[in-house]
Amino acid sequence: MTFKLVIRCVLKKPGWISLLFIWLLLIPTGICWAQEGRGPVYVVQPGDTLWTIAQRFGVSVDVLASYNGINDPGQLSADAELIIPGLTGLSGILTTQNVGYGETLRSLSRRYQTSEKLLARLNHIVSPNELYAGIELILPQSSQVQAGKERVAVGAGNSLLEMAVLERANPWALLKANSLRGIWAAIPGDILRVPGGADDEGPGALPQTITGIQVGPLPITQGKTVIFRVEAPANLSLSGSFTGHELHFFELGAGHYVALQGVHALTEPGFYSVTLQGLLPDGTKFDFSQLVYVRDGGYPYDPPLVVDPATIDPAVTKPEDEQWAALVTPVTAQRYWNGKFQTPSPLGLEYGFPSLFGNRRAYNGGTYDRFHGGLDMYGDTGTEILAPAAGQVVFTGLLTVRGNAISIDHGWGVYTGFMHLSEIKVAVGDKVEPGQLIGLAGGTGRVSGPHLHFEVWVGGVQVDPLDWLMQEYP
Repeated sequence: MTFKLVIRCVLKKPGWISLLFIWLLLIPTGICWAQEGRGPVYVVQPGDTLWTIAQRFGVSVDVLASYNGINDPGQLSADAELIIPGLTGLSGILTTQNVGYGETLRSLSRRYQTSEKLLARLNHIVSPNELYAGIELILPQSSQVQAGKERVAVGAGNSLLEMAVLERANPWALLKANSLRGIWAAIPGDILRVPGGADDEGPGALPQTITGIQVGPLPITQGKTVIFRVEAPANLSLSGSFTGHELHFFELGAGHYVALQGVHALTEPGFYSVTLQGLLPDGTKFDFSQLVYVRDGGYPYDPPLVVDPATIDPAVTKPEDEQWAALVTPVTAQRYWNGKFQTPSPLGLEYGFPSLFGNRRAYNGGTYDRFHGGLDMYGDTGTEILAPAAGQVVFTGLLTVRGNAISIDHGWGVYTGFMHLSEIKVAVGDKVEPGQLIGLAGGTGRVSGPHLHFEVWVGGVQVDPLDWLMQEYP
C-alpha cells in the first residue's frame, strides 16, 4: 500500500481522519483513490508486449502508447512502469496471476482480501462465467501477501459463531476476511478463509481436504490429451465430465487421482465446462464446474484426395466407424503402459511422416469436413510393426476403410490402432509387451500406397499420436 498517497487523500477531509484510517487498516486493497488523473501502474514482465498488455487490460494499443508517451513499442523493456488508462479513480501497482481450476470470483476475493467488485472492475468481468481456468487475473500487488489463509467449509447446521469456536478464530475477523455482512450470511457448503490459519494454496472454492487440482495443459487444444489431476485423501469417490465425455479417475499413488481425456480434433473453439463431483471419506459431497478454453489446433488442409468411391460411401464408413468407436469405448481399470510409447515403426521418428494427425481432408471433390485421425508412418509392404506399449489386443480383422487392422487396449481408456497392414501377427485376447511384433505394414483399405496408419484414442476420442511418442502420460 502506498501510504504517502493515502495520507494525502485522507488529509483533504480532516474530520474523517480517524474513521478512514480504521477503514483502510481493516480493508487493505492496495488501491486508493487517485489524484491528478494518474491511473494505476503495471510493471512490465519479461515476455510482455504492448499488444498483450493492452489486451490484458482492455484498452487499445494506441491509447496505451499515447498515455505513456511511447513512440516505439519495440523499445518496451521489462520492469518499466506503464500507467493503465480507463480505470478512473484508482491508483497503485497492478500485477497479474493465472487463475487455476477450482476458483470463483468469491474464492479469489477471499484469498487475496480484495473485494469482488474491485476484482470485477479491474478485469472487466460482467458474468461469473468469464472467470475461466487459465485466465490472467489482474490484482493489486499488495493483495499477493494476503494469500495462504486456511480454507474451511461451513458444515450443515453450523452457525458462523460455531465455526469461529471450532477454528479458534475471532468471529468478527472471520466476517471481515470473507466479506460477510453478518453472522447469518454463511451458508452450508460455503468455503471460508480463516485468518491466521495455516498456509493453504488449494482450490479456494472446494473443500479443504482437496489440496490441489490441475487441468491442462492450458489452454486446451483441439486433438490433444488433457490430464486432470486431483490431490485428495484416499478412498475419494470422484467423477466428472468434459465436452460431453465422462471423466474416469484412477488413483495413481496415495491421494493422487488422474483422469485422461482426448479433445476431438473438430471441436469448435470456445469455452467448455469441466465438471467435477465427489464424495469425501467423511460423507461430504461436492459439485463444481468451471469453464476452460479450447483453442484451434492450427491443422493444415491437405490437397483434395481421390479414392475409391466405395471407401467414402456413408453406407460403408458409418457402420465401420461405429464398430471401431465401440471397440475403444470401454475403460479398463488396470493401467498396462508405463512411460512414453515406443514408435511402432522401426523407421522411427527421424524419417518424418507422410501425413500428420488432424490435417483437414476432402475426398473426390467433396468438402473439408473430415480430418486425418492418426499419424502416417513410412513402411513398405512387409515392414515389421511393433507394439508401442504393453496392453491387450481387442480387435484384429479386415475392414473396408482401415484394411487389415489391430486395436490394443492399454488401460484407463487408452487404445492404439494399426491399419492398412499386409499381415496380422496377433489375435484377440493376446497380451503384448513394448516392442513385440504385431503385424506387417501394407497397403490394404483406403490408401494410395503402403504405409502404417497409427492411431491413439483417449476417452473414446482420437488424439495426436505424436504427443504419446514424445512425452510421458500421465
